[in-house]
Amino acid sequence: MNIPAVNTLLDFSGKVVLVTGSGSGVGQGIAARFAEAGAKVMVHYGSSAAGAQALVQQIVARGGTAVAAQADLTQVEDVVRLIVQTVDAFGRLDVLINNAGTYPLASVLAMTPIEWDAVINANLRSVFLCTQAAAKQMIVQGSGGAIVNITSIEAEHPAPQHSHYNAAKAGVLMYTRAAAAELGNHNIRVNAVAPGLIWRAGIEQAWPDGVARWQQAAPLQRLGQPEDVADACLFLASPAARWITGASLTVDGGVMTTPIF
Repeated sequence: MNIPAVNTLLDFSGKVVLVTGSGSGVGQGIAARFAEAGAKVMVHYGSSAAGAQALVQQIVARGGTAVAAQADLTQVEDVVRLIVQTVDAFGRLDVLINNAGTYPLASVLAMTPIEWDAVINANLRSVFLCTQAAAKQMIVQGSGGAIVNITSIEAEHPAPQHSHYNAAKAGVLMYTRAAAAELGNHNIRVNAVAPGLIWRAGIEQAWPDGVARWQQAAPLQRLGQPEDVADACLFLASPAARWITGASLTVDGGVMTTPIF
């Protein structure tokens, strides 16, 4: 095989990237970073239309290419339509970032079946549906592709009132490995990024004790930024990770190295 030059490894010029849940938060950071790397970006959103359109405008103003599209990723028809829209807009699909999800609180004893199903569907079912539809498109194209699933350190270390979220993200982690095993013969790589606590506007005011505990526990002594997660996605989707599949990259400032006793 041809080994790419080092200075081309993170060049996504000519590549098409779909980032789910990129109308806000970490997804916005991921989509913006891929656009900065030269990719044409499909900015998916569920309900954050204003944020998605603002991101598209930002990318275009900087000389990039992006389009926004809405879809309910828990519904098969919407997911298929999203893939079709991506191909109609840009001609192909090379990279899928499964970022969309939800993060509510509910205790084990008080959680309702409806709350459980909503989190499992948003965080796990959506990954299955998007991966399947995207992989089928990549196979038709015949040139392989890369899929990166955003999990969480909570896939391996539970947090209070997050049993539904913990279970969903653990499911995504194992699904990543299983999909990697099955799709490798189509030259489709499937990996995961497991973030820790990521900064968002107002978090210091809304959860000051939690932020302080995190900063004290993290060897790198800060919260993550959306770009920290984005750059891990860039790596795993790039030729720099060409022989990596079924892996999970922890991006948490070192919190998971902290002794538990």
